[in-house]
Amino acid sequence: MEYIYGALLLHSAGKEIDEDSLKKVLAEAGVKSDAARLKSLVASLKDVKIDDVLKNAATAAVAAPAAPAEHKKAEHKKEEKKEEKKEEANEEDALAGLSSLFG
Repeated sequence: MEYIYGALLLHSAGKEIDEDSLKKVLAEAGVKSDAARLKSLVASLKDVKIDDVLKNAATAAVAAPAAPAEHKKAEHKKEEKKEEKKEEANEEDALAGLSSLFG
């Protein structure tokens, strides 16, 4: 993750993302860098438009929380129904127990 953060930092500063600059950023952060990982990341980011990726990620992140919220509401309603049924069953059991006492 540090490598990606370093690349994003360079991008936001308007600097070129190359092995030397990324290595310097990681060194300043106290991260010992691996030359193979640096080369791999720089090569994979060569044709990527980072601004477009960030915009798409922001859009996806905004839309994603809506689904879990609806799911939680549905679960909450199911739990309420189960609790209501349990309460009704408990009341019926209590009445049945009382009637057996007093016949």
